[in-house]
This record gives sequence, C-alpha cells and structure tokens, in this order.
Amino acid sequence: MPRVTPSFLFNTESKEAAEFYASVFPNSKVTSVSYYSEAGPMPSGTVLAVDFILDGQDYTAINSGATFEFNESLSFRVNCASQEEVDHYWDHLSAGGEEGQCGWLKDRFGVSWQIVPTDMGRYLGDPDPERAQRAMKAMLGMRKLDLALFQAAVEAES
Repeated sequence: MPRVTPSFLFNTESKEAAEFYASVFPNSKVTSVSYYSEAGPMPSGTVLAVDFILDGQDYTAINSGATFEFNESLSFRVNCASQEEVDHYWDHLSAGGEEGQCGWLKDRFGVSWQIVPTDMGRYLGDPDPERAQRAMKAMLGMRKLDLALFQAAVEAES
C-alpha cells in the first residue's frame, strides 16, 4: 500500500520549519535537503525541498517562492497522554505564533495545530449528558486545554 506523505508549501522557510518541528517532537529528524539548480525557478542554491520525520511520520516541506498562506482548513492534531505533554507542545508550537481556542494554535509559520489530551474525548463523550455538557462548556472557555479543569467540570455537581 502506498504511504501518504503530508507536504507543506512554504515561501522560503521550509528548512527552518522542518528543523523546528524536528526539535519539538521526539524521534524526529531532517532526512534530506535538496536545492534549486540553475534551472530555477528560484535562485540556484536556494532550498527546494526538505524531507523530515516527526515521530515516525514522513513529511516534506517545499519552498515555492510563492506566497501561499496556511489556514485552519487543515491542521495537525497532537494527541497528548498527559498535561505535561500538552504543556510541552503548546508552549513550543505556539511560541511566536497565535493561540486559539479549544486547544488550537497557529505556529510561527502559520501552520494550525490541535494540542489535545487523549482523555478529552472521554470527558466530552461522557454517557451522562450533563457531565458531557459541562466538559464542553469548560473546553469552550479554554485556550490551552487543561485536564484538571476538564475533570473538575465533569465531576462538579449541578
């Protein structure tokens, strides 16, 4: 079966972005960098593409020289096993970027990420509709998701 490799299209920041992402995620590294030749369209020696791995998943980042902007219609979800992981990814990926609501952020390159505790689904999908609603209300009031606040909201008496 063929592998799907997500590809980022940057103006000129592909190598910087790939190196940054590889520094944030464990078991990650830049695996290759290729450069434009005299054939262009960008100046010879400019980074063309960067292949990298984020915790086992292959990615490619390409410098197009064109000004395309990322938007929230595509985001990368980071499932976190603990609040410590949520804090790590939130703090690193949001630095120089933009914090959104409900665990969403844009990094300094404009790429959207969802930093999500794995227990969030359990709270939002609680079989007791009142508990699930309290979890949803708690989430809607957060930027970075906080497991302790989810738990407190779910366990609160009405």
